[in-house]
This record gives sequence, C-alpha cells and structure tokens, in this order.
Amino acid sequence: MLTLLGLAGPQELLWFAASVLVLNATPGADMLLTITRTLQGGPRAGVAAALGVNAGCVVHTLAAAFGLTALLAVSATAFAALKWLGAAYLLWLAVGMWRAAWQAGRAGTAGSARDRHGDADRPRPALPRSGWQDFRVGFVTNVLNPKVALFFLAFIPQFIAPATAHKTMAFLGLGTVFVCISTPFLLAVVAVVARLRRARVSTRLVCGLNAAGGGLFALLAVRLAVSRTTGA
Repeated sequence: MLTLLGLAGPQELLWFAASVLVLNATPGADMLLTITRTLQGGPRAGVAAALGVNAGCVVHTLAAAFGLTALLAVSATAFAALKWLGAAYLLWLAVGMWRAAWQAGRAGTAGSARDRHGDADRPRPALPRSGWQDFRVGFVTNVLNPKVALFFLAFIPQFIAPATAHKTMAFLGLGTVFVCISTPFLLAVVAVVARLRRARVSTRLVCGLNAAGGGLFALLAVRLAVSRTTGA
C-alpha cells in the first residue's frame, strides 16, 4: 500500500494525513462556502457544497498528476485567465450573499410592519436551491482557484519518495487519500454548523451573517485577483 502511494514509510502517511487536516482547517473559500451554505440552506445544502468542493479536488489531482497544472506554473497567461475567472466567480457569490442579506432585511421589516398593523399577508419565501446547484457552486469555486491547483502541484510531490517507480500512480493515490480525508472533515464541519443553525436566530443576525459572508468572499476575490504565479 505504502509502495503504491510512493511513501517511504508509515510515518510519512501520518504526516501527510496530519498536513491535510491542518490545510482543511485553514479558513479559505472552500471552508467559507461550506459554512455559509449550511447556514443558509441547512445540512443538505452544506453536504452538497462540500461534495462539490472535493469533486474539484479530484479534478486538481488529475490535472497535477498528468502535468496540466504545470502549465499554470510556467504560463502567466494561463494563470491570469484562470485567476480572473475564479475572482469573478467569488465576487458573484459575494453579490449573491449581499442580495440575500438585503432580502432578509426587507422581509424582517415587512414582518415588523405586519406585527404592528395586524396584516395577515406574508411575503413569498425564496425558492430553495437544489442539491445539484449547491454541488455545482462548490465544484466551480474549487476548480476555478488556480492557487488550489498550484498547491496540489507543490504539496503532494513532497511526500513521494524519489525512488518511486510509478510517480503518476503515486500522485493519484495520494490525491485520493487527500479527498478521503478532506470529505469527512468538511462533512463534520457541516454537522457542527447544522447544530448551531437549529438555534433560533433573529433576522438581524441572518442579515449580518450574509453581509459578512459576502464581504469575506469579496476579500477572497480581491486576494485572488492580486495574487501572482510565484506567490501562489
């Protein structure tokens, strides 16, 4: 097993697993998306987003294993194109969260007015997203981040022994281990956030969470937009 993964020994596997857990616990677009979708849509939405994120990691593993990610490391044009696409998508997510905050604020204001005037009319609830939509958002958010692609290219080879005969197979194996660790971790995050979500929260708090989440996504978009190939 360790030979197929290109690892020198069991300690290397433990170091790899620990590194993956630390990296997954580091705040970033994937973690933020998983948390916000769980808060907004419940555990089902969070699970779908988390699975989409890890499906994106599968794409990055395949791209790095077969040399496609190396193009991003040497081509400023390719990196810039993917970088701007990713930044634009994160900004689009930020705008969506700000819009949700504004809508929640309007609904709260309308609810207060109904309480004061005894109006029985209720606003139409927003249509929930499908699981596929949340999966797609998680997938696209991860795939369009060139820094994730370069991370896979730089991180996984550090654990492959130089004497490994089949380095591509070892790369794919370690990428699989990465996804097998990352998926349960994000699902555990969904479970924790879902428990917090069950508590009754005010409309003002919902607005604040959406506005703050939109601001963080906007900051991530700016951070990605100003990043450079050498600094990724």
